[in-house]
Amino acid sequence: MKRKNSDSELSKSEKAEDAVILNPELEGESFFWKGGETGVLLLHGLTATTAEVRPLAKRLLNEGYTVSGILLPGHGTTPENLSQTHREDWIKASEEAYNELKQECSSVIVGGESVGALLALHLACEHPEIKGLLLYAPAMRMAASILRTVLLVMASPFVFSVKKQFSKDRGRMPWQGYKINPLKTGVQLLKFQWEIKQRLCRIYQPILLIQANLDDTVDLRSGDIILRGVQSAVKELYWMEKSGHVVILEKQFEEVLNTTIEFIQKVVR
Repeated sequence: MKRKNSDSELSKSEKAEDAVILNPELEGESFFWKGGETGVLLLHGLTATTAEVRPLAKRLLNEGYTVSGILLPGHGTTPENLSQTHREDWIKASEEAYNELKQECSSVIVGGESVGALLALHLACEHPEIKGLLLYAPAMRMAASILRTVLLVMASPFVFSVKKQFSKDRGRMPWQGYKINPLKTGVQLLKFQWEIKQRLCRIYQPILLIQANLDDTVDLRSGDIILRGVQSAVKELYWMEKSGHVVILEKQFEEVLNTTIEFIQKVVR
């Protein structure tokens, strides 16, 4: 009997190790939580799920805001599904979520983490009525060298994915998402980054931009690219010195939350 239990425990451990999603036990589906007349749409990053934005969303709901978060197409299933999606699929899903929230609220703030921040920027240039933008570690440019990026693009027709290297902190935080990066999806991201850069001049909304000093995923100049490109009169930039890429889940979460709430209060008053 003891041997059987040991084998069973080993089997569970192997299954967890083989799972394509990190922290599959977390809630990662779309949500819509009704609060007050001001709505906040939160968009998660590439390969992640809504688990990434839920802690922030719950605290904003407690502050009286209506909060929405959607699971982007190709996410929360398998990397193969993600590899078959196009950036237009993510854009369409974020548009639908925004329109749903707009019907329920008198004013809407849009925010996003990493690639979710790029989707927020895309919405802003299409919908000037959006009251403000919350941009967390925006992925305007990746931290990888130009040579590595070129090599990955060239390999994308032949190599399906590259394995992620998770830090110990990422493993401990409530982040949910794929353990690998599909290369075709990476190519979609590069094209999306270029498109957003061309659209920055059409953005006039107030912007809150929060970056992390320990971010090794995106180029730390990403924020400067955005702030130089937009027409916004109100542009606030904050650095979280002890945080990494998923800045809305890191150890300075309370500071991020308070900064976010203060910004929202200013733009909707």
